[in-house]
Amino acid sequence: MGPRSPQWVNTPVLMQALERYEQGNLPRSMELWIKQLLEIEAPSKAPLRKHSS
Repeated sequence: MGPRSPQWVNTPVLMQALERYEQGNLPRSMELWIKQLLEIEAPSKAPLRKHSS
């Protein structure tokens, strides 16, 4: 059996993970998941999402 990948991602879960990723506050496994899911190759100084004021 090959590796499993999600068919969908819960939006609130993804937004929370993005926020924590930008803060550098994610466990390594979650960081790798976000990088793979969003195809992030290297850390960027630009935010991944639009921040509300």
